[in-house]
Amino acid sequence: MTAKKIFVSVPLAAVLMTAAAPAGATTTDSFAFTPWRSAWATAPQAPTHTDWYPNWSEAGFDNQSVRQVIRVGAEGSELRIRLSNVYGTSPLRLTGATVARSAGGAAVRADSVRTVRFGGADGVTVPAGGQLSSDAVALPVRALEQLTVTLHFRGRTGPATFHNFADTLTYRASGDHLRDAAGEAFAEPPSLSWYYLAGVDVKPVTSPGRGRDAVVAFGDSLTDGVGSTFGADRRYPDALADRLVAEGRPRPVLNLGIGGNKVLNDSPCFGESALSRFRRDVLGRPDVRTVIVLQGTNDIVLPDGPQDRCTTPSPLVTSAEIVAGHRQLIREAHARGVKVIGATLPPYQGYAYWTERGDRVRNEVNQWIRTSGAYDGVVDFDSVVADPEHPERIGAEYVSGDLIHMKDAGYKAMADAVDLNSL
Repeated sequence: MTAKKIFVSVPLAAVLMTAAAPAGATTTDSFAFTPWRSAWATAPQAPTHTDWYPNWSEAGFDNQSVRQVIRVGAEGSELRIRLSNVYGTSPLRLTGATVARSAGGAAVRADSVRTVRFGGADGVTVPAGGQLSSDAVALPVRALEQLTVTLHFRGRTGPATFHNFADTLTYRASGDHLRDAAGEAFAEPPSLSWYYLAGVDVKPVTSPGRGRDAVVAFGDSLTDGVGSTFGADRRYPDALADRLVAEGRPRPVLNLGIGGNKVLNDSPCFGESALSRFRRDVLGRPDVRTVIVLQGTNDIVLPDGPQDRCTTPSPLVTSAEIVAGHRQLIREAHARGVKVIGATLPPYQGYAYWTERGDRVRNEVNQWIRTSGAYDGVVDFDSVVADPEHPERIGAEYVSGDLIHMKDAGYKAMADAVDLNSL
């Protein structure tokens, strides 16, 4: 089945977003007034216990180095990292940090290791509930290049702000291994999460005044990339960034999905609701031009599955309630001059918690997304990945083993369905 481009464009009046940053501020908003532009970002979550894989968020770190691999989406002559302690209950004391080009696994290229400083110092304290950016680091980067950020904490951090499902490996070692090129010290079983690292910004090599050109993919596990090849950067936002680079139109595509996330209700495991986190995760980034919203599946599906600490509360919701949540996101985006594209919810018949009720709600939400005109544009992921013979199911060439998430081909089909001109 060939991926189809299904997009309806509605004009959006240009509205300039302005923000007043306090003197000396190092908040995300402050880089609206500098040449810095987003190159990578993830959505922070509160520390929580999960049994799915090694999760260090509740215990935090104590005289340990944490090595994390990310892929940047923009070219730059310099970079800086952004750290988040937004869910911390005490100040976070970072002893030191480095950034380098990845050499695979926990290894880095020795000639690329750079010290990351904060106000000229090797270490920094991030206030509880706060975030901050590093000084500029003289390490040129290319779009789609993998970088490795290593953080060292000499003392005990306490519970860690993190991103639960990174779809890649994060490594840990006892002691200070900031400048290790080889990965031997990082021998314990790795985690699948990112810790404290919230973003990487770059100074563009050309056209530093381009302003707002970042695209945000905002959603749940279908945006987070569950089901894609592990560590291969084949989530749908990655595939969309690949397309932009291949066509000579590189723009950062920031993945701000959280697996299990809902529109209407918070979860201790799956993050604050879309309504609660939209302003911080999307609109708090002044260089965002367009956001693609793929949200609502978990509001529909989770009430029909077993209830536990991660899924509760999961009340049965109507399509009208989900639509009201979408309308609020649209209003907030437009108030900041951000273009907002609605993505239809893919089918999921065959999944363990599929019900006729849930599928009816999904179809009602999709009908509204397609026809209401509320969004500035629509990308019809539902039609793109559905089995033509059984449209209530994802096509076999696209679906992963659980019958609700995609494999690589499905995420590529989703990315191919986005009209690049709409961004």
